[in-house]
Amino acid sequence: MSTTATTAVAPLTIQDAEILVSAARRAAEASGVSVSVTVLDAGGHLLAFRRDDRAVLISGETSTRKAYTALQLDAPTADLVDLVKPEGPFHSLPTALDRPLLFIAGGVPLHRDGRLIGAVGVGGGAPEQDHGFAVAAVSELV
Repeated sequence: MSTTATTAVAPLTIQDAEILVSAARRAAEASGVSVSVTVLDAGGHLLAFRRDDRAVLISGETSTRKAYTALQLDAPTADLVDLVKPEGPFHSLPTALDRPLLFIAGGVPLHRDGRLIGAVGVGGGAPEQDHGFAVAAVSELV
C-alpha cells in the first residue's frame, strides 16, 4: 500500500487581499484611472473590496463578477472574451448560471504553489487597463 503525501497550501489571507487591493489601486492611480477592486478566496467568498470615490458605480459590480469568473474558470477573463462570442464554445455560459459570469478583461485567478487560492477583479477603466491593474496586483503578491 502506497501513501501519497499532500502538501498544504496556505490560503489567501486578509493581509494578502489588502496587498492586492493596494497594488491594483496604485497601478490605476498611476494611470489616472479610478477603479473598484474585489478579492475573492478560493470558495468565492469576499475577502476585500474597495471602490475609489470617483469610480463609476457599476465598477463595483463588474470587479466582483470579473473576479468570480476568473475564479470559476481558473483563467484570466481577458483570455475568455472570444469564447462567449456567438460562434464561441461558451456562447451561452454567461447566462447559464444563477450567478452571472462576466467575460470582460480585468479578472485574474490567484495561485500559490500551483493551487488556485482566489481571484482579483478590477473594474472602472478600459478592459485592457483593468487587466493590467489586476496583473500588477498579482505580481505584488508573488
